[in-house]
Amino acid sequence: MEFSVVEIGYDQYQVDRCLDDLGERLARLAVRTDAAARTNPELARLRAEIARLGELLTARPVPDGPSGQARQVLLTAEREAAEILARARADLAAAREEARRVRDQVYAEAVQARRDLEAALRARQVRAERADEILRGVGAGELRMAVDRVETATDAVTAPAS
Repeated sequence: MEFSVVEIGYDQYQVDRCLDDLGERLARLAVRTDAAARTNPELARLRAEIARLGELLTARPVPDGPSGQARQVLLTAEREAAEILARARADLAAAREEARRVRDQVYAEAVQARRDLEAALRARQVRAERADEILRGVGAGELRMAVDRVETATDAVTAPAS
């Protein structure tokens, strides 16, 4: 980081911009480490250091006068915007992961449904082939006698009682 030298020190805008960039990076890092810091003491210590550095950036001295106050309002707004953006990016990453998980689950269910359908179709085909084998084994005379017996039984049941 190099800053232009002006009459009194460094170019304030460049320094502020650099500090704002550092603040944005710290905010993104804080969002990414929040969940992991709960389970890992070393990450929790790093998270605390990130928070401390963020507070140092927030507590920058403001030049006196209206332009200094306006700059501070602008810097605060930019910092808040960076934090919101970092949270939104984290939320987007989480939503993408959830969508990927749901897509994978739906795909697995569709594959299983297709396998079930194919198994049912194979079972139906086997039954149809077995029925064809049975029917081929029955001779024409046997088939005619079976039909006659069914017709005789049907006539006896439907005949009027005398």
